Order: sequence, then structure tokens, then C-alpha cells
Amino acid sequence: MNNEANIIFIIASFGLAVVLILSRERIPETLRRPMAITSILLVLFAFFLIVYSFFRIGT
Repeated sequence: MNNEANIIFIIASFGLAVVLILSRERIPETLRRPMAITSILLVLFAFFLIVYSFFRIGT
């Protein structure tokens, strides 16, 4: 796997989550829920990549 791409994805997904949390009052109501769900899915996948990379290091 490409470690640089994983690191960029992890930083971007956590950054999106932080931006959504900090600017939740300025996001229109119709976009708030879909963006939150997308952000949660991206963060969960980022956690999976972190755990997977730890397992790959051990082998």
C-alpha cells in the first residue's frame, strides 16, 4: 500500500470532520446530515487504515 496516500487521506478526513464540527451553524440544514454521515464514514475508513497499517507492520 502507498503510505503517503494513506497519510494524506487520514489527515484530509479528520480535517473535514473538524471543519464540519467548527462550522456547523453556517452549514444549511439540508446539507448538514449528509455531510455529517459522509464525514463519519471517511473517519471510520481512516481508522481502519490506521489499524490495518499497524497489523501490516507486525508481519
